[in-house]
Amino acid sequence: MSESSTRRRRRPLVAIIALTALTVAGTGLAGSHLASAATTGCRVAYTVTNQWPGGFGAAVDVTNLGDPVNGWRLTWTFTAGQTITQLWNGTATQSGGAVTVTNAAYNAAITTGATVSLGFNGTFTAANPAPTAFALNGITCTGGVSGSPTPSLSPSPSTSTPPPGPTGPCDIYAAGGTPCIAAHSTTRALFAAYNGPLYQVRRSSDNTTRDIGVLSPGGYANAATQDTFCAGTTCLITIIYDQSGRNNRLTQAPPGGFQGPAAGGYDNLANATAAPITIAGHKAYGVSVAAGTGYRNNATNGVARGDQPEGMYAIFDGTHYNGGCCFDYGNAETNSRDNGNGTMEAIYFGNIKVWGYGTGNGPWIMADLENGLFSGVNAGYNANDPTVNYRFTTAIVKGEANHWAIRGGNAQSGNLSTFYDGKRPNVSGYNPMKKEGAIILGIGGDNSHGAVGTFYEGVMTSGYPGNATEDAVQANITAAGYR
Repeated sequence: MSESSTRRRRRPLVAIIALTALTVAGTGLAGSHLASAATTGCRVAYTVTNQWPGGFGAAVDVTNLGDPVNGWRLTWTFTAGQTITQLWNGTATQSGGAVTVTNAAYNAAITTGATVSLGFNGTFTAANPAPTAFALNGITCTGGVSGSPTPSLSPSPSTSTPPPGPTGPCDIYAAGGTPCIAAHSTTRALFAAYNGPLYQVRRSSDNTTRDIGVLSPGGYANAATQDTFCAGTTCLITIIYDQSGRNNRLTQAPPGGFQGPAAGGYDNLANATAAPITIAGHKAYGVSVAAGTGYRNNATNGVARGDQPEGMYAIFDGTHYNGGCCFDYGNAETNSRDNGNGTMEAIYFGNIKVWGYGTGNGPWIMADLENGLFSGVNAGYNANDPTVNYRFTTAIVKGEANHWAIRGGNAQSGNLSTFYDGKRPNVSGYNPMKKEGAIILGIGGDNSHGAVGTFYEGVMTSGYPGNATEDAVQANITAAGYR
């Protein structure tokens, strides 16, 4: 949204390859026992879900057609130098083109007729051909279902049932067919396997920087690293890293239609210690946005453009807001200027009433679609959009062709509510949308920087997430233990 309004990525390439059946047979894994005539067989589908210059996302679905198995290893070979950079719902190793994926703890068992799904991001050079052969537990594709005198992978009676998964918000989105293309948090990992930096701080005493990571893979922020590094001086948050593997990190917002307040027109950076919290009993820090503070990435990878579908959620401090423009997180213009109706699609949180609003005094979760904050199909007031001011608030906006929705809830407990689900606003310029694919935090599309708020975590997806997927993400959020 811009204050002034008051007065390539190509479409994702999807290639689905249905492979012939695989024979499933044991290879002496722990927990298996001999079976004189195990019924074996499975089916694999390999799908390129997104592709961009030099990179791609893919999904692999393995359906068990034979007897139940417990413990699996899937192998294939890339023939054009492709490399996996990040995988969920399993653990990947790669030697040259040879890839091996082993099960996670929660999806080791595959019952008859069940499907286990993997997802990954990867890189390629000149070409990206799909693998033509897979093997499960060392047995290559033979087709059909058969009996075999080889060891089965049925669990022994003493084997316990693996816990359910996936365990991170982005694992849940991937399982729902709408993978994260951006994942930002200063409090925790958003993938179960993520073990990289969450954010970077810079201290004023000597202008050196330090990355703040997680205590363990898939875990919580290591706030002690920040506390030690920043002791006796002031630290600013300089980078909020992208956990999705696409490098959609957020850094100091550049000048735009509204110039930034810092030297050179850039926005200010957030004080790294201004929003202390605990999560699952661990100390962590949020991103406290004062007026004049903002983060942005105008050169993103995989973010929705035009009328492409997308989803996003963020966790905000529901008690920290104002009526300035505009505390946003989401999709914006790539030149930091107001490019007209429909060139944005971002979550807004605050109580400004210039464009749209809901019941009560606010704050409201609304959609910033540029030149309008919308709380429903109509410009202005919409009675179904309530005041939402939980200490930790889950805010959701998602959109696809002539359809969008607003959802929200308490990030500490309970379910999501749907505040709007319907057609695009009945104002010219919003159908079809003209999204440009930048990512912003704490500011409007043209760098309007008069708002305040606090951000803890948020993601953006490829594709329009279903309510059931978002409900599962909400359950994950409430279980995280924000306090």
